[in-house]
Amino acid sequence: MGNKALQQLNDAVQVVLQRARQQVLAQMGTQLTVAEKTSRKDLVTNVDKSNEHFLVHELRRLDSQAKILGEEGLGDTVTSMSGHVWIVDPIDGTMNFVHQRNHFAMMIGYYIDGVPTLGYIYDVMADRLFAGGPDLGVTVNGNPLPAPADLDLTDGLFGASGPLLIHDRYQMQAIAHASLGPRIMGSAGIQISQVLAGELVGYLSYLRPWDFAAGRVLAETLGLAVSQVDGEPVNMLSSGAVLIATKSAQRAILTIVR
Repeated sequence: MGNKALQQLNDAVQVVLQRARQQVLAQMGTQLTVAEKTSRKDLVTNVDKSNEHFLVHELRRLDSQAKILGEEGLGDTVTSMSGHVWIVDPIDGTMNFVHQRNHFAMMIGYYIDGVPTLGYIYDVMADRLFAGGPDLGVTVNGNPLPAPADLDLTDGLFGASGPLLIHDRYQMQAIAHASLGPRIMGSAGIQISQVLAGELVGYLSYLRPWDFAAGRVLAETLGLAVSQVDGEPVNMLSSGAVLIATKSAQRAILTIVR
């Protein structure tokens, strides 16, 4: 895909996300239908489902070759990263959405034959849309975003997963202690966007493909490291402990984990 076509697609997806945001905000004033998926801490709402339906429909309109993997299962059954693959999280941080009406995001990642191509993280309530990819650079609300400073773990705040920190999985407590302090938001999208903006030096959590697909595109475009917690490459169609960090922080974290 040429840069002109890619830029046109990038612009169009941002318009779709802005439309989706308006619909989500309108639905927030109505009675939510909330259900448990795997536990009382894993929720889904009518807004998750309606927003995914809208995003899937619009992405198919923009890309007739699309295979779409959505968190709520309203897209396709995707077993390969060949061709055009879109990975969608309609509401990331549903618990926050339900109980705080804040600190949640919409995320879309676009891959062509497994190559990270475009990514979008939209902090809905802050109206902060991170967008772009390796051929276009990264913007926030249309303004170019510079790469964050390559700070070490000891020089920055660290984005932690609450469950991993509480249960000290992957030496999370030692990692948090080595940093200037842990920060927990309950939304992968929000915390990854904070890494992109240089507000955190890293983020580690157990993530599913829709939790990190967009973030991987944007992070790698900005020169950040994205890997499994053991340093191995991520698998875009499987879940696991994923680390997104500055390269200096990643080295420090992998040393602690190992």
